[in-house]
Amino acid sequence: MDIRYTAEHEWVAVEGNLATVGITDYAQAALGDLVFVQLPEVGASLAKGAAAAVVESVKAASDILSPLTGTIIEINPTTVTEPSLVNTHPMGAGWLFKIQLSDASELSHLLDESAYRQIAP
Repeated sequence: MDIRYTAEHEWVAVEGNLATVGITDYAQAALGDLVFVQLPEVGASLAKGAAAAVVESVKAASDILSPLTGTIIEINPTTVTEPSLVNTHPMGAGWLFKIQLSDASELSHLLDESAYRQIAP
């Protein structure tokens, strides 16, 4: 599994043409305690950069942008009923959605861990 990052503090775990998406530990710490998560509909087609989900904390609400173009094939409903899971396990059980890629070439625009650490130490 290859893990990549966006400059908007999302992580993307890629296996073949399937990507699991969540927010990074840096993002959840900056947001604070999450109180609400809204996920995309399974079957929705999203373009890279389109609003895919919303996370809301006691501090602010933030759109989660789709890091890649594709179709939502699965969501993590536990994050809707237990938003704090995104805070406690952002890079694991707190994942948000899975997307089937339409254009694998978009992966080249994502950051590797070293590049991401330059913007989120």
